[in-house]
Amino acid sequence: MAAKKASESFSKTLIEEVHKWGCMKQTGVSLRYMMEFGSKPTQRNLLISGQFLHKELPIRIARRAIELESLPYGLSEKPAVLKVRDWYLDSFRDLRSFPAIKDTNDEREFTQMIKAIKVRHNNVVPMMALGVQQLKKGMDPKIVYEDLDEIHQFLDRFYLSRIGIRQHVELHNPNPPLHCVGYIHTKMSPVEVAQNASEDARCICLREYGSAPEVNIYGDPKFTFPYVPTHLHLMVFELVKNSLRAVQERYMDLDRVVPPIRIIVADGIEDVTIKVSDEGGGIPRSGLPKIFTYLYSTARNPLDEHSDLGTADTVTMAGYGYGLPISRLYARYFGGDLQIISMEGYGTDAYLHLSRLGDSQEPLP
Repeated sequence: MAAKKASESFSKTLIEEVHKWGCMKQTGVSLRYMMEFGSKPTQRNLLISGQFLHKELPIRIARRAIELESLPYGLSEKPAVLKVRDWYLDSFRDLRSFPAIKDTNDEREFTQMIKAIKVRHNNVVPMMALGVQQLKKGMDPKIVYEDLDEIHQFLDRFYLSRIGIRQHVELHNPNPPLHCVGYIHTKMSPVEVAQNASEDARCICLREYGSAPEVNIYGDPKFTFPYVPTHLHLMVFELVKNSLRAVQERYMDLDRVVPPIRIIVADGIEDVTIKVSDEGGGIPRSGLPKIFTYLYSTARNPLDEHSDLGTADTVTMAGYGYGLPISRLYARYFGGDLQIISMEGYGTDAYLHLSRLGDSQEPLP
């Protein structure tokens, strides 16, 4: 990947326009409004939604493209980050060259274009991870990664914005599946999602280690509430994967019964809370601040310079150090949170607080 400045690959007029749109104000909407509006995909609503996205998406994409040009420690010059920046500039150009949406035909064509943009951005997360890895390779090993605040804050903003953009694009769907509004499922069973995520994590553990601890889930499978199943699956999958790995590695060579991972789903008035508990030995207190940083992972990095990121990414037991920070962002996007409490020498409890979707505004980085 040859490093090229944006000015070399894109016209001066386009770059100026990106900077102009990047200064415009973003428009946030409440999650309740998203649900009410998205649940009625009438032609009128789709037209209003298309007109909103036609103006809103270039602003959000321009902001990220500008940030990608001015990252600290030379991160902007890394080949993988340049590739991501080019995807954002291409998408901005596509959106700005699309004429004003006046009728249903315009809206249908616009829908096809934003679907193509969404596909273009599918591999943004692993590609940015590769960029961070390229940065780490050339850095002084004595640098304390959690001190690189600017990079962490940028990645938080960047991924939070991406969650929002994809949620808005998904809302603009003329044929949503049953009980679905955008990514939100109005009757999601957290126990069912936890079961599926745990099975997926156990499959990967079996593949890597030849065996996997049991996962016991406690909660009412009939209880449902509106949430995003793909987000919850990712969060529970990451937490269970971490727990399975910790328990497996702790008990691998011991002639003792391997304790199960326990998942408890609690239905509260404000939050639905999911607790994932393991007896994998815990995390030292000094290590806890690092677990939510993007540059930290205790495992071998599965990505490399030659990864074909045009294909589906292979999932491994330990990712590129992004599982926990991204999971916490997903929880926070909808007004929840993720907390990790550890007992070194025993195990770890992760508390995933999921807000019952209400009037909280979508966060706009």
